[in-house]
Amino acid sequence: MPQEQDHKQKDSIIRNFFDAEGCLKSIPSQLKKKLIILEHLVDQLDMDRVYEEKEINEFIRRYHADFATIRREFIVQGFMTRENEKYIRHPLSKARRWEELS
Repeated sequence: MPQEQDHKQKDSIIRNFFDAEGCLKSIPSQLKKKLIILEHLVDQLDMDRVYEEKEINEFIRRYHADFATIRREFIVQGFMTRENEKYIRHPLSKARRWEELS
């Protein structure tokens, strides 16, 4: 039951923060919501690929103009690592988990 509740909460937040075209309306200030949005975005990146910073910027820009903030949050929250302007996606298990927040 808690898993179903988590899924409903996640879907609701995604619906509220993305418009009909799939663009992010705003970056949530509440950590739990921000983590859900970041997870939703990073899920679309390939786990086995090394990305150039330019590629990450272009990817994020499809969803929101403030690519620098979102890119930084990917790193800070553990969704990706950056080394020499190369970005690698982590498994979700290494990222900060919204389900663990109250």
